[in-house]
Amino acid sequence: MHKVLQPEGWAKPIGYANGVEAKGRQVYVGGQIGWNEQCKFESDDFVDQVRQTLKNVVAIVREAGGEPHHITTMTWYFTDKQEYLGNLKGLGEAYREVIGRHFPAMAAVQVVALVEDRAKIEIQAVAVIPD
Repeated sequence: MHKVLQPEGWAKPIGYANGVEAKGRQVYVGGQIGWNEQCKFESDDFVDQVRQTLKNVVAIVREAGGEPHHITTMTWYFTDKQEYLGNLKGLGEAYREVIGRHFPAMAAVQVVALVEDRAKIEIQAVAVIPD
């Protein structure tokens, strides 16, 4: 099972957890980007790529028998911090559409570039599926 770790007196995070405790089978999801299952980009829109990237992460977790709420941590790599910050509402909508109201421990990092030139986002994740 999963337990959100929220130290006493800390401000409650919005859209992520500071820490998660979990017990079970670990699934490591390699960096996913915003292309479809055939490795084709359907959009260059940032929010659309985030939505597809999240769908890709969930597909891998489901392949292991898990669900979005089993994701314990995610690291988001994006190429444009301003594009990320300027799309927070759309990102939240896409996130809730794919993941729901489950908020794992997260980090977000701006990078100079991703290996695929059209990619605007890459997400790496870990899920823990209860035994």
